[in-house]
Amino acid sequence: MSVKIRLSRRGRKKLALYDITIADSRSPRDGKFIEKIGSYNPNTNPATITINDEKALEWLANGAIPTNTVRAILSYKGILLKRHLQIGVDKKAISQEEADKKYNKWIKEKEKKIQDKVDSILKLSEEEKSKRLEAEKQASKKRADDIANKEKEKIAKAEEASKEEAKAEDTAPATEEAPKEEAKTEEAPKEEVKEEEAPKEEVKEEEAKTEEVKEEEASKEEAKTEEAKTEEAPKEEDSK
Repeated sequence: MSVKIRLSRRGRKKLALYDITIADSRSPRDGKFIEKIGSYNPNTNPATITINDEKALEWLANGAIPTNTVRAILSYKGILLKRHLQIGVDKKAISQEEADKKYNKWIKEKEKKIQDKVDSILKLSEEEKSKRLEAEKQASKKRADDIANKEKEKIAKAEEASKEEAKAEDTAPATEEAPKEEAKTEEAPKEEVKEEEAPKEEVKEEEAKTEEVKEEEASKEEAKTEEAKTEEAPKEEDSK
């Protein structure tokens, strides 16, 4: 039976976690496994790996074949290096002490690299955070300036409106006096009409005078005719 060291998926859809398992190569990927020797979380930076070194070395010695991803994990954790050094010790190419020194030296350098990476990530995150805070400050300041400018514009418009209202109130009495003057001018034609009516009365008086003159003339003529008649009457008596 061929055995593989592989990942078994678990967790949520977008936040998947993986178990490092020993399983039969014929079993499905997330099926049954023989033993769990560690876990792998790719959602952190750097990725979080926990593994039992002794168990991994034991299964590698027994012929278990790691998948490509698990091989990268084992190399990252120094397990493949330790396996290589152990083979040299078994073949008496190097002593155990030398193998341990080389392995410990490599682990220290690896841990230093990992720590430097973590520090750089934290530094970048701090810089990004400070930049983001600065950008937020600038944005809030701009927003406050815009609000202040809008308030100033509102105040200026209100002042202009109040000035226009004051001007309108000042001009209102003058405009009210103008209709009064117009009313006076309208009353003047009425007086003219009265003056025009006065000549009519004078015409009537003149007509009355002419009628009186006519009556006097008519009375004078009647008197003359009566005198003429009286004068003719004696003459007729004399002829008789």
